[in-house]
Amino acid sequence: MSSCLPDSTAAEPCAVTDALGDLSRHQDYRNRFAFLICGSAMLVLVLLSMTRGAVFIPAHDVFDVLARALTGEDLAGNRHALVVLHIRLPRTLLAMLVGASLALSGAIMQGLFRNPLADPGLIGVSAGAALAAGVTIVLGERYLTPLIGRAPFALLPAGAFIGGLISTLALYAIATRQGRTSIATMLLAGVALGALSGAASGFLAYLSDDRQLRDLTFWALGSFSGASWGKIGVVAPIILALVAAAPFLARGLNGLALGEAEAFHLGLDVQRIKAAAILLVAAAVGAGVAAAGAIGFVGIVVPHLVRLALGANHRILLPASALGGAILLLGADILARSVVAPAELPIGIVTAAIGAPFFLWLLLRRGGSLGA
Repeated sequence: MSSCLPDSTAAEPCAVTDALGDLSRHQDYRNRFAFLICGSAMLVLVLLSMTRGAVFIPAHDVFDVLARALTGEDLAGNRHALVVLHIRLPRTLLAMLVGASLALSGAIMQGLFRNPLADPGLIGVSAGAALAAGVTIVLGERYLTPLIGRAPFALLPAGAFIGGLISTLALYAIATRQGRTSIATMLLAGVALGALSGAASGFLAYLSDDRQLRDLTFWALGSFSGASWGKIGVVAPIILALVAAAPFLARGLNGLALGEAEAFHLGLDVQRIKAAAILLVAAAVGAGVAAAGAIGFVGIVVPHLVRLALGANHRILLPASALGGAILLLGADILARSVVAPAELPIGIVTAAIGAPFFLWLLLRRGGSLGA
C-alpha cells in the first residue's frame, strides 16, 4: 500500500515513488522468470546429455538406472548402468561445474576491470593456468614419480591455480597505472602472455613422451572425455565454494562500477575486493583448466548476454552467469558429441566457433572501441 497521502502538493513525488515501485516489481518478475527458464533449460540439457552419445539410451532407461542406483541395487552387469553412472553422469556434472566456474570468472573480471571485454581466455589467464598444468604433467611426473609414484590428479588444480594467479597478477600490474586500468593495455598484455605461454607449452611438448604429448593436446583443445568421479571429487569442492562465495563480492563490484575513488568513498575496501576477486578468478580458472583443459569464450559470452537481459547488478549477474555458463558448456558438449558421432569434437573448438563471432559482433557493436 502506498504511503503517499492524497495531497495535491505530493502528487508528483507519489507518482515517482509508485513508478519506481512498479519498475522494481517488474524487474523482480523478470529475474524470476529468467531463472525459471534457465532452470528448465538446464533440466532438458541434462536429460539430453544423459541420453545422447555413441550409444543412445532412452530417457526411461536413464531414470530406471538412476532410481535403482539410489536404492543401492547392484548394477554391475547392466551395460546401460555402466554408461550412465560411470561415463555420462560424471561428464554431465563436470561440464556444468566447469561452465559455471568459467562464466563466473568472466563476470568477476568484467566487474573488476569495469569492461565487458574482459575474459580469462582472451587475456591470457587460461593460457597461464594451462601452462602450469602442462608443467605439472611433464616435469611433475618426471621428477615426482621416482619419489612418490604417479603424481595424483590433485596436483593439477594446484598447479593450474598457481599459473592462473600469476597470470592474473601480472596482467593487473601491467595494465594498471596510477590506480586506473587500461583495457587496451590489458588485452594487448593478455595476447603477449598467451603467446609466451604458448611458446613454453611448445617447449614442454618437445620434452614430453608420447603419453604426455597426448595429455598436453587434451589441455590445449579442451575435452570432457576424461571425466571421472575422481576428477569431480577434486575440483567440485573448489568450484562450489567459489560459486557460493562469489555473491559476497556483489556489493563491492557494484561499487567499483562507479570507479575506484567513488567505491572508496562509499566505504568499500577496494584493495581487499580486488584481492578477493583475483583469488576467486585464479582458483576458478585453475580448477576448470585442470579438469577439462583450456576452454575459451565462455567467460565473455555468458556474462554479456546476462547483462543485456537482466542488467548489471552483480547480485543477479553473478549467480545468473554461473547458471548460464553451465547451460552453455553442457549444450556445447552435447553438440561436440553429436556433430561427428560416434567420434567427438574437442569442446574448445565448439566454444570458439560460438564465441569468436560473438566477440566480433561485440566489438562492432561498440564501434571498435576497447575502452570502458
